[in-house]
Amino acid sequence: MRDKETRMLHNKIIAVSGIGPGLGVKLAVEAARAGAAGLVISARSPDKLDDAEQRIRDVNPDCAILKQPTDITDAGACQALVDAAVARFGRIDGLVNSAFVHGAMDHASTADIDSWMEPIGTNLFGTLRLTQAVARQMQQQRDGAIVMINTMAVRKVPPVGEAGYAASKAALATSVKYLAKELGPDNIRVNTVHMGWMWGAPVQGYVQWQAQQSGIAEDDIKGQIAASIPLGIVPPDEECARAALFFVSDYSRVVTGAALDVNGGEYMP
Repeated sequence: MRDKETRMLHNKIIAVSGIGPGLGVKLAVEAARAGAAGLVISARSPDKLDDAEQRIRDVNPDCAILKQPTDITDAGACQALVDAAVARFGRIDGLVNSAFVHGAMDHASTADIDSWMEPIGTNLFGTLRLTQAVARQMQQQRDGAIVMINTMAVRKVPPVGEAGYAASKAALATSVKYLAKELGPDNIRVNTVHMGWMWGAPVQGYVQWQAQQSGIAEDDIKGQIAASIPLGIVPPDEECARAALFFVSDYSRVVTGAALDVNGGEYMP
């Protein structure tokens, strides 16, 4: 293991929302691997937090962990997370907004627009509720970094319908620019990462389902996905997590309002 001082998140207190079987838990695990002194992990389901705690312990037994069940659509729950984090650690150095609801696989021209309320309520309004609560603490510290986990579907229309999900995330991407400008004077940075295909539990499940439906081997379906990606692979979700964590590290102290595409080159602006 590298010296503690050389690890990207050495001595940082990092909050991660949306702990789940895919990218969420990998963000927490990779933050611990990168030397975070403490992690505040949140999800609606407490059992997901228990699983994440064990995974974090496996890579960094010295990392302190606060498990906080949180529904980010509830402003009171968001403030409770901040209060608990400050009571335990005294500060929050970084926030990774990973919680989301995907919603239906739909098309803008035919969707039941009422069904968009849930992804917009979580992905935009919920994320902003948690961001505002954490930002108030960071303003007191006069230091902090926030990163939004966004999607390639905002940049490139996929062959399958994700219109409601993409609309909610597009609004969040615009909010990042406003937040970056508004919070910059308090030395708070706000950035976003646009994830593409990621090899982890959700995509593995999708590939398995496609194989069952089509009779095509899983490796062949994975190969079809990778064929459109210049790097020739479906990027592992832990590698994508590390790219996101750059934005809550001191390596990005002069970067704010930026958008980073993390997709193996499938989308290039």
